[in-house]
Amino acid sequence: MYRKYLKRILDFILSVLVFLLASPVFLIVTLILAVTNKNKPFFVQLRPGKNGRIFKVIKFKTMTDEKDSDGNLISDEDRLTVIGSFVRKTSLDEIPQLLNVIKGDMSLIGPRPLLVQYLGRYNKTQARRHEVRPGITGLAQINGRNAISWKKKFEYDVWYVDNLSFWIDIKIIFKTIWKVFKSEGISQEGNATMEEFNGSK
Repeated sequence: MYRKYLKRILDFILSVLVFLLASPVFLIVTLILAVTNKNKPFFVQLRPGKNGRIFKVIKFKTMTDEKDSDGNLISDEDRLTVIGSFVRKTSLDEIPQLLNVIKGDMSLIGPRPLLVQYLGRYNKTQARRHEVRPGITGLAQINGRNAISWKKKFEYDVWYVDNLSFWIDIKIIFKTIWKVFKSEGISQEGNATMEEFNGSK
């Protein structure tokens, strides 16, 4: 009952309420990033959702589009702005994703939506993460976020798919609030965010 119906209903109601409450912060961050990112406050990218269906995820833009002499984007670390670093550290960059939840592309809780090019790199078990809607936060986020290995991250994702329940979602929400307060696991050691997933050996 919860997995099939109530989760989506609660996602919609809570996302609308949280977005309304956070709207002043949303507007302020949008204006600041519009100035610092040359009128580009948002980052929009195609991501796979439930059953691999592609949708456009929206986040606050925390990196510049600076490229090297060959026309390639420079490293994430060099493109991450001071303001962008603060927005990422405080998880404010996730606020626009509430719109994805309201629309039905995402859930508040679930495996994080990763890059489209990763779809062909998952093994059969890892691909099961797409049996549910991706989330703004999830089990992997409260257990290390970007600081844990891809292998461990996918293990948490699949465990969540198999054990999804109302009480597990409540537990994840409260632990997420605590993790945001402590600013833990934002980046992987040696990277500004997380290294690329190149498939399992």
